[in-house]
Amino acid sequence: MTRAFRAAAVIGAGTIGLSWATLFAAHGLTVKVSDPRPDLAEAVADALERNAPQLAARGLDVTGLADRVHIAADVADAVRDADVVQENGPERVEFKQDLFATLIREAPEHALLLSSSSAIPSSAFTGELPDEAAARVLIGHPFNPPHIVPLVEVVPGERTGEDAVQDAVDFYTSVGRTPVVERKEIPGFVGNRLQNALGREAVYLVQQGVVTPEDLDKVVMNSLGLRWSTVGPFLGSHLGGGPGGYRHLVEHIGASMRQRLDTGLGSPSQSEEDQERLIEAVEKAYGSSTYPELTETRDRRQLAVLSALDSADKEEN
Repeated sequence: MTRAFRAAAVIGAGTIGLSWATLFAAHGLTVKVSDPRPDLAEAVADALERNAPQLAARGLDVTGLADRVHIAADVADAVRDADVVQENGPERVEFKQDLFATLIREAPEHALLLSSSSAIPSSAFTGELPDEAAARVLIGHPFNPPHIVPLVEVVPGERTGEDAVQDAVDFYTSVGRTPVVERKEIPGFVGNRLQNALGREAVYLVQQGVVTPEDLDKVVMNSLGLRWSTVGPFLGSHLGGGPGGYRHLVEHIGASMRQRLDTGLGSPSQSEEDQERLIEAVEKAYGSSTYPELTETRDRRQLAVLSALDSADKEEN
């Protein structure tokens, strides 16, 4: 039986936390937000105003959105009546250890405790918790911004209960996300490890003078990014093998590609001089635009892709 989630606590009101708060409220949850930042109320109000039109574009009713989001006096106040807690604190094991000890103490016993951690598995910060407490803690790692990008990586810890895993899947599905359960803990999880692998080679190619940062982005946007947004790497490779599929690709093309590329991928330079040259190259490509301008363009394009995919799926059905 699927649990009912009516109240959510968002701990940490940076970019990710504010995006979560908006999404949860747009799906009808009462949300309490906690963060020590002095401008918390203003940051929440700005995020709701900025994100509401994007959620409306996805077909959500954002009427009265601000009425469902409340500023908590502290962490204990935020989680007191919560059915689910989404933590978005710093990527430091010690911080999360202390915070989750507080969450276990202050949140209701039925509350699902989720972390947006980008790289730290939950077993790294739940070791001192009792078994019954650790059983309801797990990772719910989104991609930025989570109110737009559907993926949530659901990563149970060594002592996370199966009920909590299913509850997390049900919860994220109920707020319109696409949860993927990863059954083995690994630093960085799946999405960030893939991103890091591509990013390392991107840095190497720029450092070697093969391509500029701007043109490398054009390569990805007009080939791999376009393809992977519709089929993903494995299905793309399966189709790349023609009628013979992935088997044909591996047996005929794969050997040649491995011979040419497997030992040829680069190791980016970590020297301060090369790092500075890379930073300056990226700033030259994109520094003339402000952060709000760039994020607005990114989000508008991502929404357009999602809308197009929705239309394509409806045509197929």
